[in-house]
Amino acid sequence: MQIPTLTFDRFTLRPLHESDVPALVRLHSDPEVMRYLRPDGTVETTPRQAWEYIAIHAGHWHLKGCGKWALVDSATDQLIGRVGYYDPPYEWPGLELGWTLLREHWGKGYATTAAREAMRWGFEVRGFNEIISAIHPDNAASIRVAERLGEQRLRMDTVYGNPCLIYGMTDAQWCGLAGT
Repeated sequence: MQIPTLTFDRFTLRPLHESDVPALVRLHSDPEVMRYLRPDGTVETTPRQAWEYIAIHAGHWHLKGCGKWALVDSATDQLIGRVGYYDPPYEWPGLELGWTLLREHWGKGYATTAAREAMRWGFEVRGFNEIISAIHPDNAASIRVAERLGEQRLRMDTVYGNPCLIYGMTDAQWCGLAGT
């Protein structure tokens, strides 16, 4: 599968590259960034683990027709985060749209804007019926992003034994928001 590249004024969503390994090591080794993604306190800190992350998500695109993009700053072409889909066939609550940014890019609107464009792609290009976001109950910033996207709280669930809130939206709800 050809992984699409989506280009916007401030950022680009593009396939993850091997050259992204150092930035992913930085992203995944920041305990504050990973606090709600890895409640057990583990972080991925090695280049090998970052490379494996890239390989897993390249495989996800091949198997599922969707996956994680590198979120890169248009001005610098530097990775500032990752945004996209995850939907393994086991122990997962549904087709999830997630976002994770380097800490110095928090609060600048990247997560909401990039996730909205990924959501648009999911509903309008891929034709997904429902998209969810699994969010740790204490992650107020991600809850705000989900709500800005128009996602509604659907239920409590667990992911790998950890509690999470499931926010989501259907294609019909998206059409109502998008005016189509």
